[in-house]
Amino acid sequence: MTVTASGPLPSRPYDVAVVGAGVVGCAIARRLAHHPALRVALVEAQDDVGQGTSKANTAILHTGFDAVPGSLEARLVREGARELAAYAAESGIPVERVGALLVAWDEEQLATLPRLAEKAGRNEYHDTRVLGPADLYAREPHLGPGALGALHVPGESIICPWTTTLAYATQAVLSGVDLHLDSPVTHAGHADGVHRLNTPRGPLYARRLVNAAGLHADTLDRSLGHDDFTVTPRRGQLVVHDKFARALVRHILLPVPTALGKGVLVAPTVHGNVLLGPTAEDLDDKRATDSTAEGLRALREQGRRILPALLEEEVTAVYAGLRAATGHDDYRIAAHPDQGYVTVGGIRSTGLTASLAIAAHVTALLAGTGLDLGPHRPPAPVRMPSLGEAFPRPHQRPGLVAADPEYGTLVCHCERVSRGEIRDALAGPIPPRSLDGLRRRTRVRSGRCQGFYCGAAVRELFEEDQK
Repeated sequence: MTVTASGPLPSRPYDVAVVGAGVVGCAIARRLAHHPALRVALVEAQDDVGQGTSKANTAILHTGFDAVPGSLEARLVREGARELAAYAAESGIPVERVGALLVAWDEEQLATLPRLAEKAGRNEYHDTRVLGPADLYAREPHLGPGALGALHVPGESIICPWTTTLAYATQAVLSGVDLHLDSPVTHAGHADGVHRLNTPRGPLYARRLVNAAGLHADTLDRSLGHDDFTVTPRRGQLVVHDKFARALVRHILLPVPTALGKGVLVAPTVHGNVLLGPTAEDLDDKRATDSTAEGLRALREQGRRILPALLEEEVTAVYAGLRAATGHDDYRIAAHPDQGYVTVGGIRSTGLTASLAIAAHVTALLAGTGLDLGPHRPPAPVRMPSLGEAFPRPHQRPGLVAADPEYGTLVCHCERVSRGEIRDALAGPIPPRSLDGLRRRTRVRSGRCQGFYCGAAVRELFEEDQK
């Protein structure tokens, strides 16, 4: 296995290079690792996997009930949801099937609910039910006053997006995929059957190319002569409330969706917090991941209507992510056999759910370009550390602590992270290269004190490992 972040890249051409190590790119690399005869590179601009849109989403495992019926997205979300649920159970990724309620606040929204239920049926999801106000408030007693009803979607779930992306990448790397970090692609060209990807670390060559570059997928697409879509970064700001707020909400609370997306939601997380957001702001800057006073103020106003008591709870963190909006109602996934190239663009908030199905679809498209996949052998399963609040943590397992006392020594008390978990993350197949990377792997410094108590100790452990 190879994980590199410095030095020149290999000069020998890869069979396939996947550009972009977000959740979709990592899923594609993992799928290609089912074919051990292939030599595969996963190329990432930043210093860790899942550093872009994948680390800043609403962490929902969708049913696809409200996708455009008959679209590629609808099919891949439907298939991907089943696959990811099974994969999560196998790999230790925390998932909670809490269900969703699309809350109607006026007569027009209420009249829309039966049409949404009918749309869900066309997407092969038949478990929705329209609730009246009495049933709605019995299910969500802290909901703000004035709701007229809701559409219940019991299959919607919450999941850990960081662990999912890392699990895919870990399985890929352990199966022989080369992961090249800190390797932004500045230009791509294709000649004599070989792609040349220019990076600050030198060129990388591949006979087949998969463009999973997220916000920058349109730029890479144009460098290869295509102009199929333009990515408009859509900023979503979110507020994370402390774990004391968790008792206020039992379901994912959604508004009736609009053309801009699913709107502002209130949702529990598998880590025990409560999310409020996201906003939907179309921007020009693909690096504009700052939170703004205006955006947070707007979220508080909407949160006051949805769940008034939430505003009395402590805020643990705020963050913002950029979604790759394209102005199209569907994913922009296309093969160009003459170039040995597949572009995977316009993968929006449903990309986490659809990731495994997208990977299978892209692999089939690569085979259609003439790529000989060779023999099929599924990679060995991986078992990830569970970061879910509803699942036992290492310090709560007496047998594990007895065998290794490091698992019983807490460093981060807010999130109950032990020295053993930090040690394991630092020694993992894809170790963190920053404190933020360590946080995503363990939840350390993510609690109500935001590292005030444990920050120095965590930094010392991290820096000692880097020597």
